[in-house]
Amino acid sequence: MKVRIGYGLGTRTRLHDESYGVVVDTLERHGFDSLWLSEKISGEAPDPVVAMAYGAGRTTNLKFGMSVMVLPGRNPVVLAKELATLATMSGGRLLPAFGLGAVDPIEQQAFGVERSERAAIFDETLAVMRKCWSGEVFSHDGPRFRYDGVIVKPAPKRMDVWLGGIAPSELKRVGRLADGWLPSFVLPTDAEAGRVVIESVAAEHDREIEDDHYGVLIPYSFGPIPDVLRAVLAKRRPDLDDVAQLVPDSWEALQRMIQRFIDVGTTKFVVLPLDEPGGADGWVAHLDEAADALRPLEVG
Repeated sequence: MKVRIGYGLGTRTRLHDESYGVVVDTLERHGFDSLWLSEKISGEAPDPVVAMAYGAGRTTNLKFGMSVMVLPGRNPVVLAKELATLATMSGGRLLPAFGLGAVDPIEQQAFGVERSERAAIFDETLAVMRKCWSGEVFSHDGPRFRYDGVIVKPAPKRMDVWLGGIAPSELKRVGRLADGWLPSFVLPTDAEAGRVVIESVAAEHDREIEDDHYGVLIPYSFGPIPDVLRAVLAKRRPDLDDVAQLVPDSWEALQRMIQRFIDVGTTKFVVLPLDEPGGADGWVAHLDEAADALRPLEVG
């Protein structure tokens, strides 16, 4: 089983300095598996498709994913074309991960989709996109999208879709629709229990998710967890007495947490630093340390 470790930048990715390009180059130099970009219309994070294309154009091995891209509110055929193009031109280094969108009035306005409609639109959008990626002429007659005799090319050789979430409805959606699972703000026990549900639902739909397609996003912080983030974590995980257990506070603690996830069958990791390293030079120094601490955990 291949254990791989990548990096996430969250919504703090910047376009106004050289840091992003330096991060991409440094991750490639150290042989990290992937870089994951978040989407926030009202924040400074770049559009993930543009940023992934920029990064793929200056690398040869680093994979690129979204954590996550919002589907409701997008044209599924146009988006399928964009992602198929990027997957093909990058040599298959695209890791598409999708979500319903943040529970945020500003973000919801930007995508023009009512919160109550997001789940149904998501499911149909993804169904249309998978038809697009087949490379065959297709028709679709759904409640929101209708197509007759449409074909989208280039057809990617493979397009594995990753979904996240640990709520019961989210786990069921992974089992029904996804090729991989990448939840965030979870513990190894959550991953172990969630996988049972996913595999059960997948079997009910005559589907199977590959053993090495179970991952997790792990935030870490070497300083105090910001109050704003602590409040967000407490809201997302009201079942935990101390949300700090979700956030390793040293390289050693991060290593131990990754190993605990490996022990329950998780093999794909995205680690996300909550402390801003501070410009291009800070990122290089931080990722140099990260390579020494984390790359030895990779297997296969």
